[in-house]
Amino acid sequence: MSEVRDPDVILAVLDALPMGVYIADQNGTILFWNQSAERITGHKRYEVIGHSRRENILVQCNERSCPMCGESCPFHQTEVDGSEHEQRLFLRHKSGHPVPVLFRITPVSGRSGVARHVAGSFHEPRAAAGPARERRTPVPSICLDESTGVANHGFIEFHLRENLAGLVEYHVPFGIMCLQLDHFDHLRSAYGRQATDSMLRVVAETLRNGLRPSDMVGHWGEDQFLALLPNCGARGAEKDSERGQKLVAGAGIHWWGEQLSIVTSIGYAGAEAVDTVESLVERAQRSLKPASPPRRPSPERAHWPAGKALGNRFLCSPLLALSLSSDACSPGT
Repeated sequence: MSEVRDPDVILAVLDALPMGVYIADQNGTILFWNQSAERITGHKRYEVIGHSRRENILVQCNERSCPMCGESCPFHQTEVDGSEHEQRLFLRHKSGHPVPVLFRITPVSGRSGVARHVAGSFHEPRAAAGPARERRTPVPSICLDESTGVANHGFIEFHLRENLAGLVEYHVPFGIMCLQLDHFDHLRSAYGRQATDSMLRVVAETLRNGLRPSDMVGHWGEDQFLALLPNCGARGAEKDSERGQKLVAGAGIHWWGEQLSIVTSIGYAGAEAVDTVESLVERAQRSLKPASPPRRPSPERAHWPAGKALGNRFLCSPLLALSLSSDACSPGT
């Protein structure tokens, strides 16, 4: 029994668990980060341990109804009510794209009964991952866009024509979502092609992982992505677009000591029987709206991993607290 009480044994057990585990003190300073946490997030423990969860490690959160968490922040709720909270969230991988996980936050009380530490555990919901992958429309390697890893323009256009034919003949609804990276030329001139290529890959991975398995994402233009949304009308396409934009808003890349946020405009359209590929895409592009009022991009200088706080915005932790919602689209919506 004495061996079980040995702190080194306990830490070794925590480190070997197949789920991600982290421990933070009451000030939010991360004290422990196990091997599975490294594997799931891509962040090594030396990049995380000793940093406050409010530092600029992964995500932006003000702990009060922010775009990342929604109505409430589960980390803040645990601090307020002292109870355990479980939620499906997206963690932001070191490369910038979100990773869906089931996250549990538990307050740890000392002998006095006062919670002095918070333990978090998270894992990828593998049970749902297998069937989800099987439902994805396979994209032949010859039809993949080399720069982003998603379907190329020609393959998406082919499926648009197929779906339009299905709409006319069998009345099977579908919609599309168009997402455009704002200030793309400015970012390329300021940071170079490698930086913008990294952004494109992060956006592609974010959309592919965040939308429904049946949705198909493609690289439509230099700074544009187009997602085909089967069994989805205009209202469902609107919901999927809002979800996609929230996901991308939580993405970004670290580039030579700076955190470059990804600012996008998004549009959508429900297909109509009289549509052609050109008219449908044009309607979606006309509806493009920015996530926030247009502004010249000002990349946030995070000096990462030194962890400088950004103004009056705080960072929730190295965990992206963005709730996973159910499928936005259903037939005819």
